[in-house]
Amino acid sequence: MEIVEHFIEKFVPENYNIFLDINRQEKVFSGNVAINGEALDNAISLHQKDLTIHSVLLDNNELNYNLDNSHEAVHIDLPETGSMTLVIEFSGTITDNMTGIYPSYYTVNGIKKDVISTQFESHFAREAFPSIDEPEAKATFDLTLKFDQEEGDIALSNMPEINVARREETGVWTFDTTPRMSSYLLAFALGNLQGKRAFTKNGTEVGVFATQAHKIDSLNFALDIAVRVIDFYEDYFNVAYPIPQSYHLALPDFSAGAMENWGLVTYREVYLLVDDNSTADSRQQVALVIAHEIAHQWFGNLVTMKWWDDLWLNESFANMMEYVAIDAIEPSWNIFEDFQTGGVPYALKRDATDGVQSVHVTVNHPDEINTLFDPAIVYAKGSRLMHMLRRWLGDRDFAAGLKAYFEKYQYSNTTGRNLWSALSTASGRDVASFMDAWLEQPGYPIVSIKLEDDTLKISQKQFFIGEHEDKKRLWQIPLNSNWEGLPDTLTDEFLEIPNFSQLAEKNKDRGALRLNTDNTAHYITNYIGQLLEAVFADFKNLDKISKLQIIQERRLLAESCQISYADLVPLLLKLSDETSYMMAAATEQLINGLERFIEEGSQIEVAFKSIVRDVFQRNYDRLGFEKKEEETDEDEMVRQITIANMIYADDLDANEQAQAIFTYYKDNLAAIPAAIRLQVLINQVKHAETNELVAFYLDTYVKTNDGNLRRQLANALSYTRSKATVEYILLQLQNKDVIKPQDLSMWYAFLLRKTFTQEAIWTWACRNWTWIKETLGGDMSFDRFVTIPANIFKTHERFEEYKAFFEPQLADLAISRNITMGIKEIAARLALIDEEKTAVEKAILHRL
Repeated sequence: MEIVEHFIEKFVPENYNIFLDINRQEKVFSGNVAINGEALDNAISLHQKDLTIHSVLLDNNELNYNLDNSHEAVHIDLPETGSMTLVIEFSGTITDNMTGIYPSYYTVNGIKKDVISTQFESHFAREAFPSIDEPEAKATFDLTLKFDQEEGDIALSNMPEINVARREETGVWTFDTTPRMSSYLLAFALGNLQGKRAFTKNGTEVGVFATQAHKIDSLNFALDIAVRVIDFYEDYFNVAYPIPQSYHLALPDFSAGAMENWGLVTYREVYLLVDDNSTADSRQQVALVIAHEIAHQWFGNLVTMKWWDDLWLNESFANMMEYVAIDAIEPSWNIFEDFQTGGVPYALKRDATDGVQSVHVTVNHPDEINTLFDPAIVYAKGSRLMHMLRRWLGDRDFAAGLKAYFEKYQYSNTTGRNLWSALSTASGRDVASFMDAWLEQPGYPIVSIKLEDDTLKISQKQFFIGEHEDKKRLWQIPLNSNWEGLPDTLTDEFLEIPNFSQLAEKNKDRGALRLNTDNTAHYITNYIGQLLEAVFADFKNLDKISKLQIIQERRLLAESCQISYADLVPLLLKLSDETSYMMAAATEQLINGLERFIEEGSQIEVAFKSIVRDVFQRNYDRLGFEKKEEETDEDEMVRQITIANMIYADDLDANEQAQAIFTYYKDNLAAIPAAIRLQVLINQVKHAETNELVAFYLDTYVKTNDGNLRRQLANALSYTRSKATVEYILLQLQNKDVIKPQDLSMWYAFLLRKTFTQEAIWTWACRNWTWIKETLGGDMSFDRFVTIPANIFKTHERFEEYKAFFEPQLADLAISRNITMGIKEIAARLALIDEEKTAVEKAILHRL
């Protein structure tokens, strides 16, 4: 494999003075950059991608240079080494690829408009100006912008505007010098934007901005959260927010969820804007994303990984801190339940496939960088490891270590070892030896615990789903038991504890013996024999997290064929009296797992839907469709899951009520209460689809500026049973005025999950792969076109098609790892279905 050269080894930048002249109408830009730095060699290189270089000057003398587009570089010959300032004239084009400088499109009063903004992570600053586009190459930036400005337009960047009088006279926007930072954090935006501002306790100006397509009040929620989160982090880290402003901008077109540009965070609109008709979980999601991005202002921006192999330093930390922050400022939300029901099972499932990447992974080439942003590993697993470490150290020592880390390495770059050193100094514990196996090794352990001859036997081995090679990996595992008398950590493969009866007597008031309390450590437990019987006997007395944990662990054991999947059917039936959100989510996960064994339209499906109705009947009777006074956010979230499953199960009363609600709101779909809107829209397609209804949904989809409603309409339309509708939707996928490129993978996932639409959308993707790659090739959502079918396909025919299409593309570094993983995931799913289908069907019928 080619190993990319690090350009900082020959030229170290100190400051970039950038001028950009942007022509929105022609979608082009020109500019110049004065790069002050130190040349360590007479032959240096700068990054550039798709730029036209007009000249390279040193002391007004032209230098020889050579464009090398295959390596995204310009090579420059220097007459001398040492400190110098290079001046480069260049120009480029503005494309719709959502990287570099790009336009976002929106409509106000039927008029199409755009906002110009940037996306420079991971290595796209080179599309806007020549630079050393590597995270270690920190420098300060002075940015000046000129553009074809219209009335009401503003420009935003990382730092406050300066020289306002000059701008009013010349139209040139100038921004204050940034702190030392990596090139991928530079950002700007310009267009007809509106905003609201407030201040933190320490005087940081916080602003939230969006296009004129949204009501100004939709900015209020985010502004309040951002202010309070900054205040919390300043107290927790005991390190001041580093720069004068914290701006947050919602963009109509955005490839990721959000991006932590220092002082100008950019977001998908759905992750920043909140209107009056919103759900509890959408508000919580917005709050988490904001807290995540603000955490990066310290962890990632102030202190930055040296190279992309330590991406987890940024993302795992921020993903952990978002929950810590939101739990602190909104304790009534019980936000850690979101992580337990989402991030934890996501990480456990992905991380059990042989060949999965470790959290820390070597990066040799920029094309590999996007593959690192694996949400299940770098985000969810990494976050879980940080939660595990925080508990192991204790919150006080964890926070003290972070403070020391920020103060020592501010405005510079680090590796994971630097963080471990700071945390070890603060806590007096050997963090590196504890964490190395968790970060450097893929996968995680299963801890088996059984009783033989009054001896408690505990063992660890790597847990796998599907075919694998066991490499005898070991971890330092925090046992975190609810009983006293067990060691804190399991370090060896086997551990024996004699005199179990005496141990049990000492802990008789603590309930059944359990490990990994609060489910914070990254492993699962297999209770065997009487220990499992004791856990189930004590099940009703357990807290919500413990119940959820046991269900998740039994499901994973079934996925790996260590227990029969049919055993989950009676477990599902035990959950009909549970009323909490965590149990509703766990119940839904069991249903989704069992559904894979069921043929659509079969008698088994009829029987299974009867079980689903019975399991959710109590919550349906308790909550119904209509919000009640004094109900909690948790009630609303349980209602969403309950109604979704009653609609899935074709419950007659739920169908009739949903249709009645649709009839009442049929002229204004946006007004349907957001918490039940998706199921009302789905139900109408399932039971009353017409050409007129489909046209109405699509027209509403195009015209609305509500990202949540748009997602719900797409989901509902995937339930179509009309070939004409499917064909029409496929025609719209390449029409950017109907379906934005950022939403292609969303439509792809919805349509691929439905039996009726799967063949058509899979065929479309295969036939249009070149177009998909050209449209999304540099985008973080591109590899989802590999991972989505891997998560869905469950027939041997589809498996062979998947392999035939993707195996020839294994040389593509951007998707090769996910192709290999996808093949293993589908193979494991097929093996499980072949092995367990008959038993699951018998268990479902036996219940009748």
